[in-house]
Parts: sequence; C-alpha cells; structure tokens
Amino acid sequence: MKLNRQHLDRLAAPIALPAYRADATQQGIVHIGVGGFHRAHQAVYTEALMNRGEALDWSICGVGLRGADRAMRDALAAQDYLYTLVELGDDAHGAVRVVGAISGMLLAEDSPQALIDKLADPAIRIVSLTITEGGYCMDDSSGEFLAELPDIQHDLARPEAPRSVFGFLCAALARRRAAGTPAFTLMSCDNLPHNGAVTRKALLSFANLADPGLAAWIEANVSFPNAMVDRITPMTSAAHRQQLAERHGIEDAWPVVCEPFVQWVLEDKFVNGRPAWEKVGVQFTDDVTPYEEMKIKLLNGGHMALTYLGFLKGYRFVHEAMNDPLLRRYLRTFMDQDVTPQLAPVPGIDLEAYKDTLIERFSNQAIADQLERICSDGSSKLPKFIVPTLNRLIADERPLERAALVLAAWALYLEGVDERGERFAIADPRAAECQQLVADRERISTRLLGAEAIFGTAIPNSAAFVAAFQRNLDSLRSQGVTATLETLLA
Repeated sequence: MKLNRQHLDRLAAPIALPAYRADATQQGIVHIGVGGFHRAHQAVYTEALMNRGEALDWSICGVGLRGADRAMRDALAAQDYLYTLVELGDDAHGAVRVVGAISGMLLAEDSPQALIDKLADPAIRIVSLTITEGGYCMDDSSGEFLAELPDIQHDLARPEAPRSVFGFLCAALARRRAAGTPAFTLMSCDNLPHNGAVTRKALLSFANLADPGLAAWIEANVSFPNAMVDRITPMTSAAHRQQLAERHGIEDAWPVVCEPFVQWVLEDKFVNGRPAWEKVGVQFTDDVTPYEEMKIKLLNGGHMALTYLGFLKGYRFVHEAMNDPLLRRYLRTFMDQDVTPQLAPVPGIDLEAYKDTLIERFSNQAIADQLERICSDGSSKLPKFIVPTLNRLIADERPLERAALVLAAWALYLEGVDERGERFAIADPRAAECQQLVADRERISTRLLGAEAIFGTAIPNSAAFVAAFQRNLDSLRSQGVTATLETLLA
C-alpha cells in the first residue's frame, strides 16, 4: 500500500501514526539539507512533541540547495511528505512509525525567491542545518572562511539570486531586518566540533563581505546554539524498502532506518522561541563542549579508526569489522588509551559505560551500517574527528603508533584497492586531489601529511609521528591489516 495521508487509516499497530491533523499545524522551522539523519533525529523529536498535541506551530519546511535534493523532494511530495522510520536493533521487531513533522519542501533551483520568502516569514523562528562537515566553507587547517569558493563569489556579486546557504540566509535576514521582523535562531545539527560557533563564524564572515551593517545586526540578533547530535543512520537501501513492504505492507519511496539509540544535547540559546524538546528527551545545557568532545572523539573518531582498516580487509559493514577480534580490540584500545585521557569529565556520563555502549552500537548487525558511508568524505572528516586527538597526543608526547595507523590506513585506502584485490571508488569531493598525494609511493609521508588543509602543521612537523605513520604504512603494504594489528597489539 502506497504511503500517503489517504491510506493512513488503513495502517494498524504496531505501526505508530501521527496523532495530530496535518491541517492543524503551521511551519515554524526551516531545515536545510533533508537527509536520513535529519529525518531520524530532529524531525523525530519534533514529531514526538506534536504527537502530544504540542508544538503544532513548529512543523518543518525542508529545503534542498542542490540539484541532487530533487529526488528526496519528489519522493516525499508523492507521499504527502510522510515517511516511515524503522528502528533496527537486536530485537527483530523494531519500532516502526510514520512521521509527518516535515510538511513541505522547497528546492532552491526551482525558485530562489520562494526560498528567501520562506526564510523571511515571521512564522519561521528556527532555521536548522545538516549540510555536512564540508558545507560550512571553512578551511580545516586555518579555521578561516573560504571566501574564494565559486558559489560564495557568485552570491557576493548577485545577492538577489544566491546559490550558497550563506547567501540565502543573508538575503532573508536582510529582509527581516528591513521589515523589523525578529531574527531566527540558526541551529546546526551537523557532526562537527562547536557546530554553532562554526556556523556563526561562517555566516558573519560572509555577511561582513556582503554588508557590514547586516553583519552587525546578525551578530546582535541571531543566536547559534552548539549541539551534540547522535544517531547512527545508514543509507536506505532497496532491501530496506522491500523489507518494509513485506513485513508491514508499506510502499515508501524513501524510508529511514536507524538504530534505537538517539541523543541530542543542545545549548538553550534561542532568540525567537523553540519547541519544548526537553519533554521528549533533549538535554538542554549551558555548555555542550564536554558532551561534544566525548561524542566526536570517541564515536566519530572510533568510526575513523575502524572504517579504513575494515574496508581494506574486505569488510563492507561495520558489524563485520566489529566481529573481527583484532579490529574490535584495536578500537577499544584506541578509545581507552589514546582518546579517554584527553576528555574532561562529562556531567551525568560514565565514560566506561559510554564506550561499552559504543561497542554494542557498532556491533548492531540488524542496522547493517555501511563502511562506505563512514569512509566517505575522509578529507573533511579526519580534520574534525581524528586530527585534534593526534595533535594532543603529539603535544603530550604520548605513544603515537595506534593513532598513526588511522592515517596510514586512509593513505592505503586512497589507492582504491582492498586486500582481496577488489577495486572501489573513493567517495570524497577531494578524491582526485587526495589520490594525487599518494600517487608517488616514495613521497607519501611528505606529500600526504604535508596537506595543511587536512592535517594542519603539528602532524607533518612531528618527526616521531611521521616515522610512526611510515612504519604502519609499510606494514600494511607488506603484511596486511591482520599482521599489522597483531604486532601493534602484542
């Protein structure tokens, strides 16, 4: 049965359905970058509140800035913007719910003006983002805004027809300022350190180039809460769609599958109201930093430590890599000995129990999380999830061998062939550039680690780290992943 509002009354338990009428809602949030994670996280928290009969004026208008977003818009529009969320865990019968918190979606390429109008609408009080780690136009090594990017230069020259997220935001905020409309809160939900602060710096950098007066108004009126977001959400596959149809009779063009675990820690810094998300599990705090450091260094950093080694060995799913005793032991040792000593106490969190939970989550076979998903965009992920840990290890003169293996595995991964001889494509916007850095095997240490945009300056200037990297790379080449880990963990 095709998913849409007309057929909702034909769905039965255990499928959870929206408990509110669509015509009783009003859009109060614009979310830019509608993908699996947003639909499994922020939208689900908002849905839970709406199902209580609250926050009906906080429905979400999705936005796509890229041509590739049309497929998502078309899939959702054909289903009255409903979609199915399936939680996959050890229990074979995970929760299944139909979510209706997203009530529309705009595509920038269809009408830039319609998107500016929506962002300028006084009813919109929060604009949220999942635009990926690389979408903030920031140089990873210097922390500076990349004003020279083509879309940024286009938007500075043609502010009435923007292409970039910052061009659209500034065009709308200029309208709100001129009309005396209160500003919105700009809330990043991306996985990057201090995501609110990064968003603030990027937007103000663009605004200062476009209109310094507007930049001053934004600085005084827009808030940028930092957030820690967490839920493993693999790419939706044809098998997921088929299982949903076979088990529950729902034909959904783009369902979402995710793990049962979900967490959102959010700074309570909103300038124009917010949903009462604390009623449905969101933890509000004055400072998200310790939670963010814990999650990014342990979960995301742990993913980086696992993924390239696992992929090189021929595994394609996270749980397969976790079923390898050596990889599992390496991951836990990396978390225990290299990462945990760097973390400050986290209020309300037992770090040992948290790491146990991560091991359990990574081992979740039902979710079938793809290593390819985690391998992707390494040139953007490594600077945020691994490089800070490496810099601290270097500064503290701690052992470097385990951490250097992460980069050595990435270097070998960039050659595009696993230990079984199977070739694969590198999913990274900078793939060609990165593969050039490893093309000359004799100079990889110098060329790859010397890429300041990825690794900064501390790593290439540490003779001890460069030597550890080269030893691990040589070992991976000559002996393979298993023998390298056996030697490292002996």
